[in-house]
Amino acid sequence: MNALVSPIRELTRPERAAYEVHLLALESEDRRLRFGTPIGDSVVHAYVEGIDFDRDVLFGVMGDDLTLVAAAHLARGDDHAELGVSVLPAYRGRGYGCALLERAALRARNWQRPKLFMHCLKENATMMHLARKQGMHIVAEAGEADAWLKLAKPDAASYFGEVFAQRVALFDFALKSLRLQLTA
Repeated sequence: MNALVSPIRELTRPERAAYEVHLLALESEDRRLRFGTPIGDSVVHAYVEGIDFDRDVLFGVMGDDLTLVAAAHLARGDDHAELGVSVLPAYRGRGYGCALLERAALRARNWQRPKLFMHCLKENATMMHLARKQGMHIVAEAGEADAWLKLAKPDAASYFGEVFAQRVALFDFALKSLRLQLTA
């Protein structure tokens, strides 16, 4: 992971609203690219409300003002995990998408899923670039693309890596929170 990238933190149920605000902040074209079809606010709301925190996980990057600037939804399937990523326009090009994919792949590996899956429109150049950069196998047909990443079996290092990443992210979040309190 790029050392300049903010730590990726697993979000909690109460932060569901922050994820919804994040998705609603995306322009209509960005939403179309993220979800594969144009969607309105009510669909975003229903999607976020439908996230099952007992089965799925949200990861996020918080800005200095604790705004969720980049996020990923990792959904657990029976034999794979599926990932959706979004980054606010002002924060693109900083490695957040790659860092989110890496963090999600670690969780999917620790869930004992042999594959990580991403679906996107073929025209979504950013996601296609991210998939290629991570060595994902891409199958593109009829304007859509599926990208697959084979995952290793979990081991002590993968479990520890995930715990360590979360602790670093929580520390980063606490520092940002304190800085905001001191400047208020």
